[in-house]
Amino acid sequence: MKSISILGSTGSIGKSTVSVIKENQDRFSVTALVAGSNTSLLAEQAKSLGAKLAVVADETKYNELKENLAGTNIKIAAGKSAVLEAAATDADITMSSIVGAAGLEPTAEVIKRGKTLALANKETLVCAGEIVMRMTKDKGTTLLPVDSEHSAIFQCLNESQKDKGQVASLILTASGGPFRDKDLDFMAKATPEQAVSHPNWSMGAKISVDSATMMNKGLEIIEAYHLFGLPLEKIKVVVHPQSIIHSAVSYIDGSVLAQLGNPDMRTPISYALGFSDRIPSGVRQLDLAEIGTLSFFAPNETRFPSLKLAKSALAKGSFFTNVLNAANEVAVAAFLAKRIPFLAIANTVSKVLENTPSGEMATIADAIALDAEIRIKTKEIINKDYK
Repeated sequence: MKSISILGSTGSIGKSTVSVIKENQDRFSVTALVAGSNTSLLAEQAKSLGAKLAVVADETKYNELKENLAGTNIKIAAGKSAVLEAAATDADITMSSIVGAAGLEPTAEVIKRGKTLALANKETLVCAGEIVMRMTKDKGTTLLPVDSEHSAIFQCLNESQKDKGQVASLILTASGGPFRDKDLDFMAKATPEQAVSHPNWSMGAKISVDSATMMNKGLEIIEAYHLFGLPLEKIKVVVHPQSIIHSAVSYIDGSVLAQLGNPDMRTPISYALGFSDRIPSGVRQLDLAEIGTLSFFAPNETRFPSLKLAKSALAKGSFFTNVLNAANEVAVAAFLAKRIPFLAIANTVSKVLENTPSGEMATIADAIALDAEIRIKTKEIINKDYK
């Protein structure tokens, strides 16, 4: 039986992780659950899974969590320091699914333990990929990708063949999001409600907007670069509206190995939790005859400039991918709050990148400080441009 902790248990990935654990309760014991502010769901999860510790990041929610878990033996805690302590608990495997740059510091605490990290927080590698991968190697941490695309590549990539130069390219598939067939005039007037209405996946608001701008695919290019150690020119993106092929690896002999499945995050989650065994996920088996047709086309970087922004930032290094991520998170939040229009997300990120001089970033603390600085700069630009 493996012990497991979940950072971000009440979010989309966290809830799917809880579902997989319930499918396999004879395989897992739950050490710690961490949530942002949803104490009612956190308490429900902790009781149903028999968790030893429940932590809420919002300190003001401590008494609420205490009340929700009254009469149980589950330990409770609140605040940032409690989140970091939960990340440092001695679980065999930790699911890191806190959304955005907020997940960077807790994920770093997991890595320091040298156990197994199931990484669903792509921003950790976007903000500090070189630092994080170096830490992972130094501490002997096993890093298992949970993003469906990177899990697919992980399952199809033969490392020994990669080391011999036999990989032609990694192929990241993209659904294209809710606006894949829309023109710029439509996107200029798009509402948050339209942007978060993803045609295939059930996701949180932030990642749904990233899918609509295709910034999520840009972030995934950066993540793939750090995870798999191949140059940017060998990482390709193809739009695949059905989201059945989750990604593929192309080899120099013309072979392409792909991982297929219904669009459900419980599949890559179960692969990471069970590794190196496959375990039940609760996902319906794929019926190819029912699917019938799969289609593919190249992404349009004119309508979706975030892809080009991400690749440009990656070409300049982790300092600028951190800048990219911080600016994007602030811009997406402003769009969701109806402060800026949809197309202003990419425009704002571009302006922040253009107005940020190069710098050095050697530690996790440096990455966190840069993130904070860029958030302030981005808010200033938004306040100036969209009064």
